[in-house]
Amino acid sequence: MNLEPVARPKSAEPWARTTNRARALQVLGSIIPIAVAAASWLLGGVDLIVAVIFILLPLLLVSIGVVGFILKGKRGAPDAALIVVTIFLGTFVMVLLMSVVWSLIEAGFSALSPHFIYQNNRYVTPTDPLEFGGVGHAIVGTLLVVSLSTLITVPLGVATGVYLTETRSKGRGFVRVIIQAMAGLPSVVAGLFIYSMFIVTGVSQYAGWLGALALVPLMLPTVARVTEESLKLVPQELRNGALGLGASSWKAFFQVTLPAARSGVVTAILLGVSRVVGETAPLLLTVFPIAETNWNVFNGGMATLPTYIYRFVNLGFDTAIARAWGAALVLMILVGILFGLARFVSRPKSLKKKKVKR
Repeated sequence: MNLEPVARPKSAEPWARTTNRARALQVLGSIIPIAVAAASWLLGGVDLIVAVIFILLPLLLVSIGVVGFILKGKRGAPDAALIVVTIFLGTFVMVLLMSVVWSLIEAGFSALSPHFIYQNNRYVTPTDPLEFGGVGHAIVGTLLVVSLSTLITVPLGVATGVYLTETRSKGRGFVRVIIQAMAGLPSVVAGLFIYSMFIVTGVSQYAGWLGALALVPLMLPTVARVTEESLKLVPQELRNGALGLGASSWKAFFQVTLPAARSGVVTAILLGVSRVVGETAPLLLTVFPIAETNWNVFNGGMATLPTYIYRFVNLGFDTAIARAWGAALVLMILVGILFGLARFVSRPKSLKKKKVKR
């Protein structure tokens, strides 16, 4: 008996099986709506957004629907409409995102310079030129506040995800409801809670650690829920294999399950940090913004990038708004660096070894 595996037939993929007639109809059904919308915009004076949404999209739905009906019959029209809507909305969102990023880079680059990264605004007024002052104190404050919030939230969030995944306790439903309710908590409410609990009662003055506490309930649901889903993706066979070899439940979790879900847990932490790094309302209520650099998160006011942006936008001067754009660009760069570091840390060890050998 021949037990050799049978080779897969070398045939074209289903999506590659098409004719010249089908290609011609698809190209024609796409070009005509685009040409009509472009002519209405360039020659007819129609606004670009109006031409795209109210002329291009309806014509694409009609033309591609007709092409789908000709090629595939009744099933082809709705399938073609779904493809058109998906590609159109995806492209539209991508264009909007890239326009926002480009506007941020274009407006913020004018204020960006080496001294803008490390200087503070102690002796700088809102009308001073951009050659003086910077966001160094705001970067320090943001890193300190977010780091303290992360130190508090990550153990709680990961432990909550482990509790919801690895245990069979009857309280899991209640904990899940609480986490879902916290996910919908407005950020200003979290700031008001910390403000009324510590500042109004006289327990503490404005300080960075109060801002970190206000960010905890905003960050916790993201870390807990993403950690829970990451642990659910670990195959049950891994757990059973470790238990079958004689490992205890907790030993199997720490040596098998958690390493397998490490990338997901790092992603949970990353998403939690990105959720709170740009929050402004809680920090305005709990952290008094100052123009100097403060390294003590437990005493005195502290500037952060979100409050820096909020303050200088409200001033209204051209140079102040330019500083706000520069701070927003610095915040985006900071988030990008954090994303890159987190991805590097969460990579499998095999990939790291290959990079080293090369």
